[in-house]
Amino acid sequence: MRVFIELSYDGTPFHGWQRQPNALTVQEVIEAQLALFTGVQVPIMGCGRTDAGVHASYFVAHADWPEHSPKSKQYRDWSEAAWKLNGMLPKSIAIHRITEVSNTAHARFDALERGYVYRMHTYKDPFLEGRSVRVMRETDFTAMQKAAQLLIRKDDFAAFCKAGSDQKSTICDVRYAELREDVKEEQWTFEIRADRFLRNMVRAIMGTLFDVGQGRMNPEDILRVIQRRDRSEAGASAPGSGLYLNQVTYADFKALPTKGFMKAAGDAN
Repeated sequence: MRVFIELSYDGTPFHGWQRQPNALTVQEVIEAQLALFTGVQVPIMGCGRTDAGVHASYFVAHADWPEHSPKSKQYRDWSEAAWKLNGMLPKSIAIHRITEVSNTAHARFDALERGYVYRMHTYKDPFLEGRSVRVMRETDFTAMQKAAQLLIRKDDFAAFCKAGSDQKSTICDVRYAELREDVKEEQWTFEIRADRFLRNMVRAIMGTLFDVGQGRMNPEDILRVIQRRDRSEAGASAPGSGLYLNQVTYADFKALPTKGFMKAAGDAN
C-alpha cells in the first residue's frame, strides 16, 4: 500500500534531501531506519529536493509500504508506527504522520503548490546560528520588498536556476512573495509560494534581493534579470541556513497544520 509520510528536518547535518553516493542525506537516513523497522527495503520519494543545510518545517514523501513485512506486527496503527520510527531517527528528523493514500499518489508530481520561507536577523544571536541568516550590512528591506513584489508572475525563471541543472522547463508560476518584519524581535522573513521551484531558485532570488537591499541593484532591475534568463545576471546564492520548505499542497490530501514560526501567512490553524 502507498503512504504519505509527513515530516520535518533540520538540514544542518545533511547534504540535502536526495540520496548521494558520498554524503549523508535525509533520504538515506530515513530509508535506513525504515529498512530496520519493517525488515525490508522501503524506498521513499520526496516532494522535492533541498540543498545542503536547507531545512524543511514541512515535507512530504511517499513510500510503498510492505503490508506483509517480517516486522509488520510490531505496531498497531500508523500513529504507533510514526512514534516508533521517531525513536529510531536522529533528533534532526521528525515524522509527524503516516497516511494511507491511493496507489497512484505521488509526493512530487501531485503537488500543486510549494512554499518556502527565508529567515533573517540583524544582530548576533548564537541561538539563531544555523536557523537564520545574519544580515551584516546596512540593508534597505523596503527596497527588497518592492523587488519581491515584481516576482509575482508566471514567467521563465532561468536566471535563478543553478547552472547545469537538468530542468526540462524553467517556467514557474510565482503566486506569492512577501517580506515581513518582526519589529519586536528585529527579524525578517521572506515567504514565497509557486507551483514549482527550480534547483537553487529561492537562494538565488534571496541573493538578488540582498543585492537590491544593499544598493547594488534597483528594485525594478529584478525584471531585467528575469527577462535576460541568464544566471550570471542574478545575485549569488544566499546561505542555505535561513531557508525552510514550509508548505506543500495537494488536491486530495489535507496537510497537517504548520506549527510555530514556520506557519504560512494567513494560516488560521
